[in-house]
Amino acid sequence: MLKLYLAPGTCALASHIALAEAGADYTIEKLDFKANQQNSPDYLEINPKGRVPSLVTDRGILTETPAMLAYIAQTFPQAKLAPLDDAFAFAQVQSFNSYLCATVHVAHAHKGRGPRWATEETSFADMKRMVPKSMGACFALIERKMLKGPWVMGETYTICDPYLYTIALWLEGDSVDLAGLPKVADHRKRMAERPAVKKVMAEEKV
Repeated sequence: MLKLYLAPGTCALASHIALAEAGADYTIEKLDFKANQQNSPDYLEINPKGRVPSLVTDRGILTETPAMLAYIAQTFPQAKLAPLDDAFAFAQVQSFNSYLCATVHVAHAHKGRGPRWATEETSFADMKRMVPKSMGACFALIERKMLKGPWVMGETYTICDPYLYTIALWLEGDSVDLAGLPKVADHRKRMAERPAVKKVMAEEKV
């Protein structure tokens, strides 16, 4: 059985949804970020980065959302969560998820994780002020060029969709107006209606 370590409201939601969509046999373990549980000695033995998600498998522990999503898609091919028989199409899936991980999530993190990049309080405030602009620019690009519709890759649902949904849930908190992102807003609505997403939201109590 797979075990997913997560914290509600984090990017771990994407892997949680993918597990549910795949019909995987899994359990979840919630960490309390307010209590700094992610930096507890026990959890650091699981993930020395002190972050979520972490996925415990029978072969070891995986971290980083794009890697975990690819693993889930490849481990449960019957769920058809990625174009596994087409190397170029699968690379496109990986490209989109890498953008979410390396660029979009990092832009969001500047709102509350300033100490990762600077030491001056004034720098933290400046980073926070930039978040609506940087996140807005990221999602404007997704809206115009990357989200094919109705799903990220077009007509077929993939592991890109729970990841985009997860980060799109942060937009209001980042002061990005969904009114200017109709395709993203429609995607978020479609995702919320999926049975697996409803199941996961109940499990995380989001």
